[in-house]
Amino acid sequence: MAFENTYVLRPITRSDAEKISGWRYPEPFSSYDGNPSSIPGLLDPRYDYHAVFDDTGELVGYFCFGADATIPEGRRRGLYGDDALDVGLGMRPDLTGRGRGLEFVKTGLRFAEEKFSPPAFRLTVAAFNRRAVAVYEKAGFDLIQEFGDRGPEWLLMRRPA
Repeated sequence: MAFENTYVLRPITRSDAEKISGWRYPEPFSSYDGNPSSIPGLLDPRYDYHAVFDDTGELVGYFCFGADATIPEGRRRGLYGDDALDVGLGMRPDLTGRGRGLEFVKTGLRFAEEKFSPPAFRLTVAAFNRRAVAVYEKAGFDLIQEFGDRGPEWLLMRRPA
């Protein structure tokens, strides 16, 4: 499925998952580094991972929709109900911080709206990742809760579909 002739989402393949599992981000974003042990999860149909390609056919990121877009602490706190579709995403490390995030996020949301028809979207983002938070706010997400065992480590954000 393509939007604005810029990004295309398609179900993730083993080759896509292997590439994503090797991504390494600069500090302070190294917590987002890929890991080869994540390949089975990326390929599990329950987690609905989709690879994202640019108009030249290059792998530029991924989205997941549903349970794998949540985090254990949020689940323990009962923060994820059925009232919104949880969205997770990642952009290739060399493309982050270059002003492409808003279009990337909007493309994934349009895809998810068409595929799932949710009433709303929800995402969980690390509180330190101000760059991502700014993109999510521009995409229409509002902060609904901060949480963490050691203060506001995570931000739960939501926007209508």
